[in-house]
Amino acid sequence: MKSLPFFCRGEVIRGFGRGSKELGIPTANFPDSVVDNLPADISTGIYYGWACVGNGDLHKMVMSIGWNPYYKNTKKSMETHVIHTFKEDFYGEILSVVMVGYIRPERSYDSLEALIAAINNDIEEAKVNLELPEHLKLREDNFFTSASTSSPATASTSQTIINDCLRLRPRVH
Repeated sequence: MKSLPFFCRGEVIRGFGRGSKELGIPTANFPDSVVDNLPADISTGIYYGWACVGNGDLHKMVMSIGWNPYYKNTKKSMETHVIHTFKEDFYGEILSVVMVGYIRPERSYDSLEALIAAINNDIEEAKVNLELPEHLKLREDNFFTSASTSSPATASTSQTIINDCLRLRPRVH
């Protein structure tokens, strides 16, 4: 996908409340201002990458972008599952993510159990893929070190600002 890696930063808002309660897989949701400013060439589906909450540590993540066909949502969302156990909710905190890979398109499922199994498979795939050298190096990007001192629309010199989302320009190494 030509838009990857893709950087986003925004305040964590309350979502539908399904991630933790129904699925047992908590998610952090971006506001409409972030979702609405995704570039047109970002496909809906499941992505993997790196995430940082506030000034905290960097963790692996999976993210769903789209309408969640199982739930028949009418509003597009960006729901991030940070692969880490947090002691408490972090609504209102700034979530910084870099999407580095695409796993699959959105799908509907015949049962809640099938949806949960698919999400768990996505999490396992993300864990493996993020160990690849080309993905590990993005952990060091200054996008994450600037999270505490920058406004949501601030980018490093290697990135182009697209409102609350940032697209990486190719680097020469």
